[in-house]
Amino acid sequence: MEKKLILRGVLAGAVAGLLAFLFARIFAEPQISKAIDYESGRDAAQSALDKAAGLAPEAAGPDLFSRTIQADVGIGVGMIVFGMAMGALFAVAYAVCLGRVGAVRPRNLALLVAGGGFLGMYLVPFLKYPANPPAIGHEDTIRARSGLYLVMVVCSVALLAGAVWLGKRLQDRFGNWNAVLLAAGAFVVAVGVVMLLLPSLGHLGYNKEHFGNHATETPLPLTDGKGTIVYPGFPADVLFSFRLYSVAAQVLLWSAIGLVFAPLAQRLLQPDTGAGATGRQPEPVPA
Repeated sequence: MEKKLILRGVLAGAVAGLLAFLFARIFAEPQISKAIDYESGRDAAQSALDKAAGLAPEAAGPDLFSRTIQADVGIGVGMIVFGMAMGALFAVAYAVCLGRVGAVRPRNLALLVAGGGFLGMYLVPFLKYPANPPAIGHEDTIRARSGLYLVMVVCSVALLAGAVWLGKRLQDRFGNWNAVLLAAGAFVVAVGVVMLLLPSLGHLGYNKEHFGNHATETPLPLTDGKGTIVYPGFPADVLFSFRLYSVAAQVLLWSAIGLVFAPLAQRLLQPDTGAGATGRQPEPVPA
């Protein structure tokens, strides 16, 4: 049973990844191109400043893949593979929750787990470390940034699972509604504490040493020795649009996983019932 659910999760994830790629290709890719153009212009301005100061400009590394390959094949394959991985994780979480979270029908459970996946795997970590387009972030902080984001994701998922467990424990004493509110409140407080403990990206040691103490790694205006601005800071509208479309793509991804997986799971778990399924609940999946 678990293998069949995971296979259906992978299939749902592949479909969801394809849909998310089409959305990102139409809406997010133009923002990425604008960010790359900004980065190229800023590098040229920095090279001019270095040349005027008598410094040797850094040689730009060759591009392994063209922008066309990156925008189409690269993002497409990446989104589909990512969707399949999220679909597999979703199916595992679904199998764990099946029959253990009360009287929830298979279709409804799929949507709830998908919503939890979006919240824990993406939205909460995004609030602390939002997605950034090219030109934002320094090469020397890639490892630190990746580690911090991974810590945020792990904490978010663990705290979300803890909130579900807490809600179940409080259900008999306070009732369903109050238990949900108490568990949600505990989750928000715990996530807030984690976010306060984790540093902002602009406060990393490398950034403090070379660029000062800032909240983010978003490039500020480039100035010459006299303080005159020779190149503007990163465009705020491009950053906003990129982050907005990033969230929208993830909403589409997780919604599609839940909506595609729901009828597949329904047919597997209740093969003798129709679309208007009955209230008979599935047995828990053996551990």
